[in-house]
Amino acid sequence: MGIQEALKTAATELALITPINGIVVPLEQVPDPVFAKKMLGDGVAIEPVNNRLIAPFDATVSQIQSTGHAISLSHQSGLEVLIHIGIDTVLLNGKGFTARVKNGQQVKQGQTLIEIDFDQVSRTAKSLVTAVVVTNADALSCQLHKAEQQQFIESPQTLMSVSFNATARTVDSQSEKTADSQAETTVNLQPETTTDWQESEPLTLSLQSGLHARPAAALVNIAREFNAEIYLNCKGNEGNAKSVINVLQLDAQLNDQIKILARGEDAKNAIEQLSAAILNGLGDATVASFESNPEDDSQVEEKVTAEASLLFTEQTIENQFKGIEASAGIGFGVIHQLPTATLEVKQTASSLSEELLALDSAIIEARQEICQLKTALTQQGNSDKAAIFSAHLQILSDPEMYQQSVASIRANNSAAYAWQQSYSQQAEKIRALNNAMLQERASDIQDVGIRVLRHILGLGQPLEDIPEQAILIADDLSPSDTVNLEQKNIAAFCTVHGGTTSHSAILARSMSIPLLVGIDAAARDIKNGTAALVNSYQGTLYLSPSEEQLAEQQAQRQAQQLALAENKAHAAKPAITKDGTLIEVAANIGSVAEAKNAIQEQADGVGLLRSEFIFMDRKQAPSEEEQYQIYRAAVEQLKPEQALVVRTLDVGGDKPLAYINIDTEDNPFLGERGIRIGLDQPHLLRTQLRALLRAAQHGNIHIMFPMISDLNELILAKQLLEQERLKLAVKAVPVGMMIEVPSAAIMADIFAEEVDFFSIGTNDLTQYTLAIDRGHSKLGVFADALHPSVLRMIQLTCDAAAKQDKWVGVCGALASDAQAAPILIGLGVSELSVNIPAIAEVKAAVRSLDISSCKSLASRAICMRSAREVRALLQSSLNM
Repeated sequence: MGIQEALKTAATELALITPINGIVVPLEQVPDPVFAKKMLGDGVAIEPVNNRLIAPFDATVSQIQSTGHAISLSHQSGLEVLIHIGIDTVLLNGKGFTARVKNGQQVKQGQTLIEIDFDQVSRTAKSLVTAVVVTNADALSCQLHKAEQQQFIESPQTLMSVSFNATARTVDSQSEKTADSQAETTVNLQPETTTDWQESEPLTLSLQSGLHARPAAALVNIAREFNAEIYLNCKGNEGNAKSVINVLQLDAQLNDQIKILARGEDAKNAIEQLSAAILNGLGDATVASFESNPEDDSQVEEKVTAEASLLFTEQTIENQFKGIEASAGIGFGVIHQLPTATLEVKQTASSLSEELLALDSAIIEARQEICQLKTALTQQGNSDKAAIFSAHLQILSDPEMYQQSVASIRANNSAAYAWQQSYSQQAEKIRALNNAMLQERASDIQDVGIRVLRHILGLGQPLEDIPEQAILIADDLSPSDTVNLEQKNIAAFCTVHGGTTSHSAILARSMSIPLLVGIDAAARDIKNGTAALVNSYQGTLYLSPSEEQLAEQQAQRQAQQLALAENKAHAAKPAITKDGTLIEVAANIGSVAEAKNAIQEQADGVGLLRSEFIFMDRKQAPSEEEQYQIYRAAVEQLKPEQALVVRTLDVGGDKPLAYINIDTEDNPFLGERGIRIGLDQPHLLRTQLRALLRAAQHGNIHIMFPMISDLNELILAKQLLEQERLKLAVKAVPVGMMIEVPSAAIMADIFAEEVDFFSIGTNDLTQYTLAIDRGHSKLGVFADALHPSVLRMIQLTCDAAAKQDKWVGVCGALASDAQAAPILIGLGVSELSVNIPAIAEVKAAVRSLDISSCKSLASRAICMRSAREVRALLQSSLNM
């Protein structure tokens, strides 16, 4: 059927569902001029998040490239669509692509066309962006209606619709005949017409990757400049040189012979220009043409030898595996591999009502379990743990995940299948974001999803038959796994994935169980029952340790346990250096219960109250009165002279709240978070400041603004605070700011004129200074707060504060590292706000120091060239 005949019977509009899930981007943003300049035709592009390319409409496979990176589809209307996966993916020679269809095959909308291993493809490809191009829209006189840019789209949503112009349906017979003949994939030249045709000499194709999309577009653009009919002949196949699809269908590869055939008044000129363009490579990479001769060494293709990473060294020491410390400690035991959960589900449903009931019942049961976990943890005073399961309740209440599941069930799918697809897609969206912190939250969605799925399937919770003193090796640990394992005698955890900021890491630290993350994947091959020990201080898992190693590590652990007991016995003593300088050791807390616990553990006050706990797990913001009661209760746990430093609401794209509308961001750490949220939505900040000012009448409350990067942010926040203070007619309170970004540290001398104190958040300061996400499974090992550049930021802050007679605290993880205390104190820090379990140890460390030695050590540390050198310096000073 010709194009015009097809159009006469076709619908006036054709909807193309998205062939791959992802973010819609304009074709002009594709990093390849062939697509960006629409040389192949008009269309859209997608930043993909899943690994399956499907048919966007019922079609015939015109051509699937032998390398698997591109496919051309034809609709019965004559519409031709090219889908090109990634940029420069032709250079992979098929690696990472698995074709599931063949040339000429009829496919249905939604049918899998190509499966993609993006892990492999992304290592080489210039980009993963996938172009969807209508190559003959002009010939069909049709219009394209594209999906909104920068939105997330998933099958079966419409990516693009094509409206056919009715005037294109009425053409004279001659133009119809010409259009039909030029749209055919191949042309058979009849003997009686060959006298009118001219042809070129055979041309040897020198294109390294063959006649793929980029050079094909260049060739077609040249051919369209001529009025002549032009065809290419390759390996016995002939195709229209003015059709990109036809040219691609030739599947012309390196060293293939091509002939150009042309007929018309400018045929000779067309052949000359096209021949020259082909011989010159059509703007693509070429190699020298040669005849195959295996005996000629000069003709052997040069092979590039893969070279090992210089940044990430592979495991080289026998029986040792390196990882990143996510929870400190030493553990002895035997290896136990946690299997990756695989739950088999059936897609077909038995009964609509039964499947809907099964889903609702499973969600109710899962919610009850999570609520029980949360309540138990809250009663134990573990607010950080409880907050994790508050987040799980939010996930479980997500309407999109539930509604998507119900819609799938109504489409005759089983409850198990519908729910599994729904939560997996949600987790996949999060994992696709360019943000390691957010990627870790995908494991929370997966955790909740699997919990519900097990109830649908009538299965109990896993983690049975774990031996005593087990060192668990897993791909990753869900928060539920970690909490359930707390009841067992676990010696240590090691995970291939995950990061230091994951919820599992937070739980492991609260349980005082050693945890290594980012361990070499080869650790998954260690046999169960293998004797081992984990020393997370050294970031090492030792297999089959010798008697000497065991004795050494055992002695180290016993010494640490004795020191811990002694430190706790003397925790009430003030942290005064040998030469009489008082260093306050305060606590980082996240609840009223923890305020009480901190004082019981002999903290000198609270250096950081994370006020986010009041705002989480709810559908609307807390009222002024509710906040006032909580802040008052917290400050009344302290002695009158002890400070309660409250950080105002620190949320944003990386810590979203249901009732705060924040646009989706590519990189939430560089977007709306911290004080920017409070200033953008001042009603939230005003309410919190009023509550804090009222509570300050009952104790020594300090107010601290987070994520200040610009002086104007601080000025606006202070103005808001003063406006509310005047309205309430109450006394002023000390005001400080967090130093978390380099700009704040560099301009600390200016900021010092506006605040009463600084508190340095070393976690974010390290991340922003080194441009490394501390939770990154590979790079996280380099995100060391003792890097000299970070120490210099701390020094700038302390020097600026000293000139204004202002004090500086540190509330990041570095403050809880007793070994780092001499450097921080030497730089000028006078308050260390630590995790509650570290209070006694840090106070003891301070009492062993003198200021002159600390200053000397700090001055040497900032002159070191790496964090490793700084740690070596610290170690040598401890051994003196």
